[in-house]
Amino acid sequence: MTGPQTSAGPLRFGAFEVDIRAGEVRKNGSKIRLQDQPFRVLRILLEHPGVIVSREQLQKQIWAEDTFVAFDTGLNNAIKRLREALGDSAETPHLIETVPRRGYRFIGEIHSVQSVTEHRSLAVLPLENLSRDPEQEYFADGLTETLITNLARISALRVVSRTTAMHYKGLRKPLPEIARELAVDAFVEGTVQRSGDRVRISAQLIEASTDTHLWAESYERDIRDVLTLQADVARAIAKEIQVKLTPHEQTQLASTHRVDPRAYEYYLKGRYHLNRRSPEALFKGAEHFQKAIDQDPAYAAAYAGLGDSLTALGFWAVVPPQEGAAKGKAAAFRAIELDNTLSEAHAALAFATIHYDFAPQRAETVARRAFELDPRNALAIRALAISLLGTEHFEESLQLAQRAVELEPYSMPLRWLLGAILYFGRQYDRAIEEVQNALDLDSSFAPSLFTLSYCYLAKRMFDAGISSAEAAVKASGRTSFFLSTLGHAYACAGMVTDAQAILSQLRELSKVRYVSPHCFAWAMSPLDEMRGAALEALEAAQKERAPFFMWAKIGPWFDNLHSDPRFDNLVRLLNHRS
Repeated sequence: MTGPQTSAGPLRFGAFEVDIRAGEVRKNGSKIRLQDQPFRVLRILLEHPGVIVSREQLQKQIWAEDTFVAFDTGLNNAIKRLREALGDSAETPHLIETVPRRGYRFIGEIHSVQSVTEHRSLAVLPLENLSRDPEQEYFADGLTETLITNLARISALRVVSRTTAMHYKGLRKPLPEIARELAVDAFVEGTVQRSGDRVRISAQLIEASTDTHLWAESYERDIRDVLTLQADVARAIAKEIQVKLTPHEQTQLASTHRVDPRAYEYYLKGRYHLNRRSPEALFKGAEHFQKAIDQDPAYAAAYAGLGDSLTALGFWAVVPPQEGAAKGKAAAFRAIELDNTLSEAHAALAFATIHYDFAPQRAETVARRAFELDPRNALAIRALAISLLGTEHFEESLQLAQRAVELEPYSMPLRWLLGAILYFGRQYDRAIEEVQNALDLDSSFAPSLFTLSYCYLAKRMFDAGISSAEAAVKASGRTSFFLSTLGHAYACAGMVTDAQAILSQLRELSKVRYVSPHCFAWAMSPLDEMRGAALEALEAAQKERAPFFMWAKIGPWFDNLHSDPRFDNLVRLLNHRS
């Protein structure tokens, strides 16, 4: 085969099959692990079979000009890992040939995988709530999320994420138009109706390009069997579009169990609030997850949700570390004890580990387990990206964040994370661009405004930095975390009186609610006359395990303290964590 390979479907060479869209490689039907950069190199080589692809072409398409690592080292490592995964060698190549001083060439024979059907990418549109009770929206949204999760377990399918699917809730766009936006060739849509302890789901499969109904079915069960019901729907869809389930996938879909109706209802309410991520929503989410656990103490998913909620509350300094990440870590551990195959549980543990134990290497190990269990789980990718940032593997962290955004382009937290990683890498212009993309989704998302402020301050654009910080304070309801950002901005701009006024407000707030010592350190650190007090606040943050102390060493906001031996002594403690 010669010339560019443009097929979007799976490609096969030898024992290997590559699904470009899903980002997966299989050998004899079993998925093999291949990191992002080696996969991107493989994709480019497969697009030009038999043609020399120069190192310069690879650099242009994969490595940005301002990449964190040396290009030559990065490419050599990527080629090495790719060859190891494919069982190839530079000395006797069967697949990837090195052309000295020029580049690389794919020399294997490629075949397009012809399938019975082309419906290999799906979007599950939000199930419509037929109860007409607005209070039951959480139930319909929760069933939508679970159905997406079940379908996403089928490796032969590419399934649009929950966040992206929910973006279309209530929109009346023509399906072919949505199909073009999401690059899918089929939809699942339907309704859900709950009456007492009975649940009825009606689902239909629709061909995207023609708006043709391919299959429809209704299911009615006792609410205790709702998980089995949704697994049945997933299996029926897989059968209809004629995708083959692996033995492991068959086991996963078959291993459902009855759930306590009250516990399941509390769990869905918890997910509903957790997905909103505001402090108020996180409190409500934690409350409902705890009620689910009280109702069913063996409910692993509820423990994972509780862990995620509590750690997030601690992360944003809404509650003290002992009430936040410490309890979040314990909940995540319990979830893993109950079900060690639950990707969300390992992701929650990784997030708590890095922000309570300040142990990014240990968190990375846990996060990799979450990723192995479900490579499409955005929470697992987020946890791994944050862990790698903590070990200062900036480039790999950035690539994972980009992958997470590709999976969930409408997720504000993930788009914010991408911008934050670029900020940590001192790539302020790119960070501003990504954060603005997040703000296009929601202009009142306080974390994005917070990061935007720090980017502008790093570029000495003080007016813009202050304006963004003021917007973050307003959007957050004047919480201490974002209030301290405004104090930092005033201090950077030399507005000492305004910075001190913010410090006074933080002291008053601390009399009635928790205020992290890290907030005082942020507000004080740019002021030379308050450097000693800022370092004392940082020491207090380290002692009480304030989550953001984890980032004191690599966060640009404390760059002016790096020359102080007291700061060096503090952050040296981070190097002794494992």
